[in-house]
Amino acid sequence: MRDGSIGGDIAGPVTDAHCQRVATSDIAASSGYIAGPVYDAVMFVGAPLLALGVGAAISGTALADEPLRLWGHAETATGIFIGSFIMAHLVLVVVRSHGNPRIFARHRWRFVGVPVLLWLLLWASDWALAIAVVVTVWWDVLHSSLQTFGLGRIYDARRGNPPALGRRLDLGLNVLLYVGPLLAGATLLAHLAVLETFEKVGATVFRAVPVYAEAQQGLLARGLLVLGGLYLIVYVLGYLRLARRGYRVSWQKLLLLVFTGLCSLVCWGFDSFGEAFFVMNFFHAWQYFGLVWWSERGNLRRRLGLERARLGGAAALLLMVGAAFAYGLWAECVDGREQRAALGLTLVVSLMHFWYDGFIWSVRRGEV
Repeated sequence: MRDGSIGGDIAGPVTDAHCQRVATSDIAASSGYIAGPVYDAVMFVGAPLLALGVGAAISGTALADEPLRLWGHAETATGIFIGSFIMAHLVLVVVRSHGNPRIFARHRWRFVGVPVLLWLLLWASDWALAIAVVVTVWWDVLHSSLQTFGLGRIYDARRGNPPALGRRLDLGLNVLLYVGPLLAGATLLAHLAVLETFEKVGATVFRAVPVYAEAQQGLLARGLLVLGGLYLIVYVLGYLRLARRGYRVSWQKLLLLVFTGLCSLVCWGFDSFGEAFFVMNFFHAWQYFGLVWWSERGNLRRRLGLERARLGGAAALLLMVGAAFAYGLWAECVDGREQRAALGLTLVVSLMHFWYDGFIWSVRRGEV
């Protein structure tokens, strides 16, 4: 379902009659939560603030500054943890994609054939491997903003709003809140450093990109500040217009956007790369664990034969988290530079996670 052109209606082609039907819909607006007040506050809405608090608490401590060695992998304790957490949340997608029979039956080829073919390609081609490394880093940036976008759309649906209403406005705002501070901040150069991967296959043309970006950083920051401010005005005016025509405001989505924007601005704009990387990835992975458990807990208990067990829920949760972190710790500590097959596997898991998330969670199909 498309939202239509921004030119005629900044929020999409929504007629007065349609909004009137929304306002008088037979689908009564619920409390607006995904799971409940406490769960949502901890796992979704308040996750960016939680991550900021955790990041501030460990900054400057031995956990963040003193390296340790685990299975030959030298890194700080926080580095090993966040790396494992990231990898764990990436593989967690299989609970939804492969573990949910209804979802798996709908996209069988994408879940079985594509990953195998991609891994073989990465194993056989240096160019494919280099491209996958670069794409993974930058797709992750966009993907992170889309997760917040998706949560916001779920909150809108919980208030009884149709899936297309304000969709493009939200999409633009989430990309701006997450990607804008990154492009304008000091951590841009750290993200561009991944382009050095192409030098390993003989392509030196990208070597000048970080140098040019550093020289134009000030201009880029000022341009994003102006464009971002203008877009915020467009966003607020767009939703004020929709509110007058029947849109039901979700305060949960509003707080989620405010907290995410604040977190992104503080991290990418002012923090060191290490602290920003920790905080932004912590709350992203934290939210994803919360979303997968909320969505798949019943199915997971049935698949594990724990549906009638007294502590079946706790056991299923423990197994889910344990299995995800087992992979995460392995993926973080394995030396992918020396073990090409392992590097290819971690890249496949990452890329499939980004791709799968685009269609296995759908507000428009009523799947979340």
